[in-house]
Amino acid sequence: MADLRKTRNHSPDPLDHSDGRLRAVIDAVLPSVDGGRFAVKRVTGEPLQVEAHCFTDGHDVLRAMLCWRAEAETAWREVEMTPTHNDVWHAAFTPPAPGRYLYTVTAWVDHFRSWRHELKRRTDEEDIRLAVLMGAELLADAAARAKGADQKSLKEWSARLRRESDSAMGADGLKTLALDESLASLVDRYPGRQLATTYPVALPLVADIERARYSTWYELFPRSASPDRGRHGTFADVEARLPYVAEMGFDVLYFPPIHPIGRERRKGRDNALVAGPGDVGSPWAIGSAEGGHKSIHPELGTAEDFRRLVGKARDLGIAIALDIAFQCAPDHPYVKEHPRWFRWRPDGTVQYAENPPKKYQDIYPFNFETEDWRALWAELKSVFEHWIGEGVRIFRVDNPHTKSFAFWEWCLGELKREHPELIFLAEAFTRPKVMHRLAKLGYTQSYTYFTWRNTRQELVDYFTELSQGPGREYFRPNAWPNTPDILNEHLHSGQRSVFMSRLVLAATLSANYGIYGPAYELIEHVPRSPGSEEYLHSEKYQLRTWNLDDPDSLRDFITRVNRIRRENPALQSDWSLRFFPTDNDQLIAYAKRSADGDNVILVVVNLDPHHVHSGWLALDAGELGLDDEREYEAHDLLSDQRFLWHGMRNFVQLDPHRAPAHIFRLRQRLRREQDFDYYL
Repeated sequence: MADLRKTRNHSPDPLDHSDGRLRAVIDAVLPSVDGGRFAVKRVTGEPLQVEAHCFTDGHDVLRAMLCWRAEAETAWREVEMTPTHNDVWHAAFTPPAPGRYLYTVTAWVDHFRSWRHELKRRTDEEDIRLAVLMGAELLADAAARAKGADQKSLKEWSARLRRESDSAMGADGLKTLALDESLASLVDRYPGRQLATTYPVALPLVADIERARYSTWYELFPRSASPDRGRHGTFADVEARLPYVAEMGFDVLYFPPIHPIGRERRKGRDNALVAGPGDVGSPWAIGSAEGGHKSIHPELGTAEDFRRLVGKARDLGIAIALDIAFQCAPDHPYVKEHPRWFRWRPDGTVQYAENPPKKYQDIYPFNFETEDWRALWAELKSVFEHWIGEGVRIFRVDNPHTKSFAFWEWCLGELKREHPELIFLAEAFTRPKVMHRLAKLGYTQSYTYFTWRNTRQELVDYFTELSQGPGREYFRPNAWPNTPDILNEHLHSGQRSVFMSRLVLAATLSANYGIYGPAYELIEHVPRSPGSEEYLHSEKYQLRTWNLDDPDSLRDFITRVNRIRRENPALQSDWSLRFFPTDNDQLIAYAKRSADGDNVILVVVNLDPHHVHSGWLALDAGELGLDDEREYEAHDLLSDQRFLWHGMRNFVQLDPHRAPAHIFRLRQRLRREQDFDYYL
């Protein structure tokens, strides 16, 4: 294949014409993120469909190859590209394992294919005989590149064309001989690529494990896992809770920080500035005399207890995710050992964290402009490495947008080269460009604005952007209807229908979603003050005891929704999401299809928690892969009701107090024999 050693990760000099004989033009290779500055993302086993815009002057025929390799390899693999319309070429490759890959495109004028194309059009006998002689020369050139039996065959073909061009064989016979398909296939194996053009950028691809694309998260505070009121929870208590989490269908169990909590300036209940006796403080105020980011809060248990918990969770198909919050309590060992890592005020105190009007007097942020930045970077990276050594492979990172972008690019890149199976979730509720930059830098998944998107138009616009916009190549959304920091005003009513509808939206609009529990299934809804997004008696500042057997719990509903996600591949990815019009703004309708087209899920949600709403859906047969001339079944997987629909205009009615949503599986009805229905 072509020599790709000069392929580089930046644009070439536009005035560099070192070989003016190169006639193939590669105008673009897609997908790419910022021209190849950042990596496109896929998961292992998911094909990367590559598009190249290739053409040349005149009427000659091009060939193009998609070239790809693992980043650590030197040899390129090739896939022949197929031209479609308007000089657009396509090919795909599938990353076989998690890791980093490179891909590019090379193209050249194929003189033998060009010759065949012209020969097919010739009708004059003299032109045909002359063209056959030219073909003989091209075969001789190909023979020089071939070896063994192929070389011998090509030489014989070349000699035969020369001989027959001067024989009594008619023009039609000569054309038939020269255009032999087996000959064309043989020559294709030995193309003349000395004048091939290679796209000057080796575009990066990151292939993640499947859980990066489809995951179901459950957050809990280990210290509140105790069934005994007032007793600090332990890892053993969490271990006892694992069957509960697994039965609901969650495959990621995420903990807020599990480290020692600072005593200096510790916050009290409800974010009080002064802690009272027995107040446990905020887990995000990390570090005390017992240790820092590599230590475990003594009341939770030991490192051995933690490793046991990780193993027990793994046995149930659950991955433990840890919160990494790069900030320190005033009594964190780093403050004394590395004072240069913090900002000091003129009065000799360290600047605590602020996000006006919020103040975090119990937290010191790191100074990423310190002259000792190399040591700071190395130490922070070693925090991840420590927990990787303890068996953790998923990290939710707190407020990454308040740390150096350069640090994240280096740190995440280094970690994923060593451990390509890692997943990093960015908790960055900030400006869109900042969120997207973090995703480009290496974050596997990202929190979203879902929590604040409530009307139909808001949801349609936002999730169309996420699933169809250019950011989908690198930004994987993870939708959460609540978090310990966010009790959206939409939930303040405490209406069961709101919690149910928001869960269905999160779980079906996004392949990755999560809830903060048990607050969500137990419909925790009282804010600290009217309009506030803070919980009254927030678990961030005190122990809580949860009644998991509460008869009003949404546990069974959540279990059913998660089972629907698990059993329907259409809901395990985002790109097939399509919205459909309804004649009622309080009804939102959308669908997803699996990659093979066999699994089609249609979701309809009543966005009004108070009133019954009905309306007509205007579906699209092409988007759903259905024949609108035949009946099809709409099986509501939530209620187990089945409806027989005709055509693409259908009526629905939803009572939020009974069921605020439908999750239909659509199947085409083929025929009826006796008492049996057959579906596609």
